[in-house]
Amino acid sequence: MSIKSLILSFWDTLRTPPATISLGVISIGGFITGIIFWGGFNTALEVTNTEKFCISCHEMADNVYLELQETVHWSNRTGVRATCPDCHVPHEWDNKIARKMQASKEVWGKVFGTINTREKFLEKREELARHEWARLEANNSLECRNCHDYDSMDWDAMSDEAVFYMQPAAERNVGCIECHKGIAHHLPEREPGTSHIIAQLDGRAASSLKGGEDYFAYKPVKIYENSDMSTPAGTLNLAAKIEVTQASGDMVEFTMTAWRKNKGYGRVLYDDFGMNTRVAVLERETAQDEEIVTAGTPQMDDNTGLDWSEVKLSLWAPKSGFVADPSQLWEVAEASYAESCSGCHAQPDPDHFSTNAWPALFSGMVGFTNMDPIEQELVLTYLQNHSSDHSDAH
Repeated sequence: MSIKSLILSFWDTLRTPPATISLGVISIGGFITGIIFWGGFNTALEVTNTEKFCISCHEMADNVYLELQETVHWSNRTGVRATCPDCHVPHEWDNKIARKMQASKEVWGKVFGTINTREKFLEKREELARHEWARLEANNSLECRNCHDYDSMDWDAMSDEAVFYMQPAAERNVGCIECHKGIAHHLPEREPGTSHIIAQLDGRAASSLKGGEDYFAYKPVKIYENSDMSTPAGTLNLAAKIEVTQASGDMVEFTMTAWRKNKGYGRVLYDDFGMNTRVAVLERETAQDEEIVTAGTPQMDDNTGLDWSEVKLSLWAPKSGFVADPSQLWEVAEASYAESCSGCHAQPDPDHFSTNAWPALFSGMVGFTNMDPIEQELVLTYLQNHSSDHSDAH
């Protein structure tokens, strides 16, 4: 009998209603078939849940796997090593299956070569990292808790600094990823001057700047003494307010009112009297040019004993880099502050501290976040502009 005939005969048997086979035989056969299927499925699942499988593609083996080998999760004094699935796959069955379903997108990426070169991987690195951080934040660092558990921590064996940060986190059951990004793989690197915050705000930029209207810088903006950009005048800081007077090609002339301390060359400009909210830094020659920068009568700040003067200036800037409404900046900054600064403890309200107190407080804590320099500047400016000095509640 040919193979084709055997297959057809077997198929006829399968689709023929049972005439002599008992219900017990059918039940037992189905049970055995179920065991075989389940065993095969679970075996295949566990094969995909091994480090050997994870690094079988060069995208992982040549990038993040090499970075893991540089960290304490690979080699340490206790000899306990975390493998890929320890950190990226939950132990519980339902969560594990959900994670495997999510990972199907990685198969798609492998097929179409999304990160099949080092250059492509580095280009997509921040996007990939942010997806994983968001996933771990959503499940409260479930994979980290495969090994780490607050209830098993010996506070007496920890350093005072570790206890200072970890005990409040334990009381609030904060997920590990909130404070511990970049401990197994390198953090994303950005080209100088680039920022995901800038990319987010680019979509909110004013399309055209009109004379007589106020605008606010959403990124550092180079400014000039003339429209041909031949003489640099300095840089506007984030949220610096300007009033446009005229446009010429891709440039606009603007006026600006600010304050400066009467010491040194007066290069640094601030938002208001006695308030250390920086809005611009001028070139030395520009700051001393009385035809460009006119200063008012000095006023002494009783808190510091320093004289301040209100200044008015007229300069040129590119049309790009401004929004029409500062609330567009504060919305992004507020979200960043809430996301980045609530990991170890509840972040204080912006109006809990004064404008001049915020820089020192912020600089002492920002090192525990993953904010880039632009994001740091925007969040600090937001906090200073919403401090107790600007709050009706105080």
